[in-house]
Amino acid sequence: MGLPDETNEQRDRRFHKLFNSIDIDKTGKVDLEQLTRAFQRSNHPLKKSPEAIEQMFRSLDCNNDSIVDFEDFKKYALTAESQIRQGFLKLDRYQDGKIRTSELSTYLSKLAENNEPRPEKSSTFKNFLRWAFTAKRKEAESSPYITYDQWRDFLLFMPRKKGSRLHTAYSYFYLFNEDVDLSSEGDVTLINDFIRGFGFFIAGGVSGVISRTCTAPFDRIKVFLIARTDLTSTFLNSKDSVLKHNPGADVAKIKSPLVKAATSLYRQGGIRAFYVGNGLNVIKVFPESAIKFGSFEIAKRMMAQLEGTNDTSQLSRFSTYIAGGMGGVMAQFSVYPVDTLKYRVQCAPLNAHKKGSRLMIETAKQMYRDGGLKLFYRGVTVGVTGIFPYAALDLGTFSALKKWYITRKAQMTGVSEDQVTMSNVFVLLMGAFSGTVGATLVYPINLLRTRLQAQGTYAHPYQYDGFRDVFSKTVQREGYPGLFKGLVPNLAKVCPAVSISYLCYENLKRGMKLE
Repeated sequence: MGLPDETNEQRDRRFHKLFNSIDIDKTGKVDLEQLTRAFQRSNHPLKKSPEAIEQMFRSLDCNNDSIVDFEDFKKYALTAESQIRQGFLKLDRYQDGKIRTSELSTYLSKLAENNEPRPEKSSTFKNFLRWAFTAKRKEAESSPYITYDQWRDFLLFMPRKKGSRLHTAYSYFYLFNEDVDLSSEGDVTLINDFIRGFGFFIAGGVSGVISRTCTAPFDRIKVFLIARTDLTSTFLNSKDSVLKHNPGADVAKIKSPLVKAATSLYRQGGIRAFYVGNGLNVIKVFPESAIKFGSFEIAKRMMAQLEGTNDTSQLSRFSTYIAGGMGGVMAQFSVYPVDTLKYRVQCAPLNAHKKGSRLMIETAKQMYRDGGLKLFYRGVTVGVTGIFPYAALDLGTFSALKKWYITRKAQMTGVSEDQVTMSNVFVLLMGAFSGTVGATLVYPINLLRTRLQAQGTYAHPYQYDGFRDVFSKTVQREGYPGLFKGLVPNLAKVCPAVSISYLCYENLKRGMKLE
């Protein structure tokens, strides 16, 4: 005994009946609002999830005109039922048109992730069956098997998660019964994962540490150049400009500012000089990355509510950029004291007797004696102002490019967007692009903030009254090119740093099953 067969005429009648169940206004055309009302009226298991309903609507809307007619529905149903039938046959061990509940439990055990209850627990599994097959409540409680008709009718209006409609159903069952918050893709949100398992925190922190350590020498050269105030140290000065100020200079001996900075650092401290302050970078980057990505997710949800949608993947580009800026501000403010301490350690004499942690502790004590906690937040207004556009451009651009890539790849391959895996090469390229655009546009603000933080040190002995003062004195001493001093090593650091960070983060999320 196999699966029940039906003629084309019988199938079309059934399709019309199913379409009429969602065409509650009897217009022959169903929009998202009408589908939502239909789900709620029929007590559909996913009626509490606007994200799932919207994802289901996108699957039904085959020609992407925001309207589902019968032809759209029939095209979807033919494809969906073919997939559902294949899945049923794989589980139907005895090929008798029935799946034993024990077989279904074993299958769900293989699909279950850390954020879902294990089906082996009989009470959980029975509750899932009762929830899923509401139309067959008594059978679900007493029958040891599930028929194909039950299986097909339940899964037909279920969006696919990781290629499995059953996985989607089980995930949302846990959502509605265990009060777990899911993202628009059906996964546990970043903040919930952070609280329950520190998964995203670890992924973001490890990614940040790897990228910062790999690019520490460039950061060291950047700070070295920013602290210098002589005009010849800016990369924008050509040899002609140097000769203008020093006509007797030997052109052949004029070195690039980057070469001079690297040579000076190596001469005074060897290879270790390029990693001064990296310990503080490592301490800083863990919470910074976690707060940045966590706040970004929270901000996206807030902006989505303001736009009247519960699906953050449908958030407008403008709101995505705003959310990115808010995430950057939260991260910057939280680690700002560590940032200030790092810059002042890097501006200490390289030939000082105290090194490493001793130098860091002594610098922190001296800062507290000189100005208390307030000194650790010197320039914070400028820093927060500068980080907002940078984080907005960085996170916003990366998210926009990621969304474009996934949508385009899904259309080209004919698969759902949740089945698309991003190319590592593309992650590197779009990470470099988003980071470079943001870093270049806000670099002058970053330079002025750094000088406010480093003022009064060995490398930068000047004192300032605030943002206007540091701006006017910088332009007065070095001209407008001085506002871009250290940009080249900064870009040399930002491009690989952002690329490595996003590459590690995306792969760690995938490896840890966070996405």
